[in-house]
Amino acid sequence: MTGAALPPIAVAALALVRERRVLMVTARAREVHYMPGGKIDPGETAAEAVLREAREEIGVSVDPASLDELFTVSVQAHGEPDGRLVHMQVFRGETTDAPVASSEVDALHWVTTADLDRCPPAGAETLRRLAALGLID
Repeated sequence: MTGAALPPIAVAALALVRERRVLMVTARAREVHYMPGGKIDPGETAAEAVLREAREEIGVSVDPASLDELFTVSVQAHGEPDGRLVHMQVFRGETTDAPVASSEVDALHWVTTADLDRCPPAGAETLRRLAALGLID
């Protein structure tokens, strides 16, 4: 490989699971489904990032005590040059709040592995792993 590799994109994502489905979002008029979450800010832990992003994107306050880091997905980043990876730390969390689409999100979708074809690589891998853990269909 010539040249320096692009640094991976570090993100944190929330797996909000209800009735064997996980919440995903569409944003910025894109067709693909994403996990709610986003980039980890400097000085912020992944857990802090997922709590912040849950408030910003889907308007929920996740109980910090309920956060459980499930796994990290490392795959080609969607829409980025070949070889640029995303490292997405996926947390399960609980809230009694009803998710709502924020100004950053166009729509909410409760999905299963039947929706794999609607997801970029990181989202599809997350759905496969959540199903393997017995959390979604």
